[in-house]
Amino acid sequence: MPSKPPPARKPRRRYHHGNLRRALLDEAVATIRADGVDAVTLREIGARLGVSRTALYRHFADKRALLTAVATEGFRTLRQQLVTAWEQGGRGPEAFHSMGLAYVRFAVANPSHYRVMFGDFVDSKGCDPELAAEAAGAFQALVDALAALQRAKVMRGDDTLTMARFVWAVVHGVAMLAIDGQLRDPHSVDALMQYALERSGSGIRTDAAVGGRR
Repeated sequence: MPSKPPPARKPRRRYHHGNLRRALLDEAVATIRADGVDAVTLREIGARLGVSRTALYRHFADKRALLTAVATEGFRTLRQQLVTAWEQGGRGPEAFHSMGLAYVRFAVANPSHYRVMFGDFVDSKGCDPELAAEAAGAFQALVDALAALQRAKVMRGDDTLTMARFVWAVVHGVAMLAIDGQLRDPHSVDALMQYALERSGSGIRTDAAVGGRR
């Protein structure tokens, strides 16, 4: 007897109605978290949601367009969380500290977004205007906070952009260690972040501000 053909693969999450674009983004993020960015294809995501190629292409022309949307959403959310930490913290040194914690916590909570945002998957500097604007806005939140602290004589009068890149390098390093599983104990992430912020902060604060924290 001829062997039976294998059963057709069932969609993991069949799409019924509503916001297809949102469903595609959510499925892409879930795929990245489970299998990595390379596993994302429009065909596979469409199969999992049970939607046609025609429906997919109404929203995203190709994989790069889908990943660009993931990165744009990530930068927008990161910017919002950084600004919230700054505003709610009182726009002072403690608020700046809270921004650093917010940055790493965003990466830990959204590792799929974070990998696309900072991996070699999309061009965040100009190919897509919305992505470029959101990426610049997230970094500008850091620059603006540092500039405000410089005006308040809390931070040294060094070049603000260079200082912002230094702070970004510190928090980005901790974030990558965390999402790559190098800091397995969740408590060690916060502990390292607290230490990194304190040590790096003492290097960019004015002598008077450092003395005041002792």
